[in-house]
Amino acid sequence: MFYTSTMSTSNKLLNIKVLYIASGVQEPYVQIITVEEAKRRKSTCSYDDDEEEEVLEDFLPDLKQKSKLLDDMHIEKLAHRLPARVQGYPWHLVYSTRQHGTSLKTLYRNLASLDSPVLLVIKDMDSQVFGTYATHPFRLSDHYYGTGETFLFTFNPDFKAFKWSGENSYFINGDITSLELGGGGGRFGLWLDSDLYHGRSNSCSTFNNDILSKKEDFIIQDLEVWTFQ
Repeated sequence: MFYTSTMSTSNKLLNIKVLYIASGVQEPYVQIITVEEAKRRKSTCSYDDDEEEEVLEDFLPDLKQKSKLLDDMHIEKLAHRLPARVQGYPWHLVYSTRQHGTSLKTLYRNLASLDSPVLLVIKDMDSQVFGTYATHPFRLSDHYYGTGETFLFTFNPDFKAFKWSGENSYFINGDITSLELGGGGGRFGLWLDSDLYHGRSNSCSTFNNDILSKKEDFIIQDLEVWTFQ
């Protein structure tokens, strides 16, 4: 028999699997492996037993609120791409246009007390889902900030993540008129207006990204910002 559990502390969900293994031909024993190792075994080994498949099921983070934009497939793909320092932490919704209205100023205000990375997710009027992982909360600034762990992503049509190219350090910049992610030559990987209604996505040198939406200019249907604590 195989059983699985997820170990936790009071502040952090640990990204490991605990396997309690017993069969008729050997003594029971406990094995602790990482989720990544479990997934590797799943991809390279064959199993005769449905219970063994359950042991290696994909890990999903703990979302403290329900997302209106992300389904389990979205969440799993993003969770595997996140940097190790935030993997295993619960996701908390800190801003949503459905809850807080469409205002960049309100977004800044809701994130003002944070000191952790954030995940911005957009669904546009073409029902495309895309966004960015930012190493720092969005804030008013007169210069670019952030680090090379920042990346853009899209599910249009399949999941792609665009990491830092190393060509410049134009990661995040925000003022009262707009929020910019990635840049170079007047082109932004992701640009949002002050009303969080109009957006634009261009290929930019910061990430050498594809256009995240179906077309460069898009209308935002909904937007969420998550943090990891």
